[in-house]
Amino acid sequence: MKKIAIAALLLLPPLTYAGADETTPYAMPRTQVVPITAGNSQKQYELYIKLPENYEETHDKQYPVIYTTDAVWHMDLLSGTTEYLMPDVILVGISWQQNAGDSVAHQSRFRDYTLYPSSDPERQAKNNYGQGEAHLSLIRKNVIPYVEGTYRTAEGQRAYLGYSLGGAFGAYMLFAAPDTFNHYILGSPALGQRSLKIIDEIATQKVSDKAKIDANVFVSIGELEEADSISTTKELVSVLNRSGNNGIRLTGLEIIKASNHGTAVPETFTRSIKWLSELTNK
Repeated sequence: MKKIAIAALLLLPPLTYAGADETTPYAMPRTQVVPITAGNSQKQYELYIKLPENYEETHDKQYPVIYTTDAVWHMDLLSGTTEYLMPDVILVGISWQQNAGDSVAHQSRFRDYTLYPSSDPERQAKNNYGQGEAHLSLIRKNVIPYVEGTYRTAEGQRAYLGYSLGGAFGAYMLFAAPDTFNHYILGSPALGQRSLKIIDEIATQKVSDKAKIDANVFVSIGELEEADSISTTKELVSVLNRSGNNGIRLTGLEIIKASNHGTAVPETFTRSIKWLSELTNK
């Protein structure tokens, strides 16, 4: 019988697929692309907004929201991670500038996620470093009001996930405008001594003013990252710990074993989303 079955299979025509010579772009399910402009600057961005599976059927339910920078790099992994660990969440990816005319798609991140200009005139002319305050304004004045005015978002459940420069930018937001988010995920923050000093100065002023911050914070670093990166991340953790009386609740420093700056990404997402899920389900 087996020989007959095999022979019959060999006589079948090869499998063909309708339209096999055509390709169509793949769109992430339940995801909308929303154009947004930064104030009067005419800088154009896109929001990639993914809704939970049953969003349209649950008319009275409100959902926590995770915002992330570097959206093109992050949305796929964040979508897959939350699908298993935190499915009832709205995801909002904030793109790089769309109309900058840069030869590299992610060029604007060097401007938007940094805190001070470069001392190198050539590098400064190329990247226009140091516009983090303006990007924070875009998030506070344009992005969050749009999301919360359009979708059913849960009060007090607004989270930010940033990695590398996005993590450094998140640390800045935490102290410069702590009420922007309730939960901060700072993965392998790319902090230099000067940006760390700026953040430390803002944090010290908050401590002096006894300003309430009231935020949950997750910080991670790869075990095999550069020594300077590990050192500045540990210094950031010290700054966060000094601000504990202001309402910062820190996980401690999450070390991603046997990982460098690139390979630490997947586990950083998995650990942090599991942590966030536990917080939002309390």
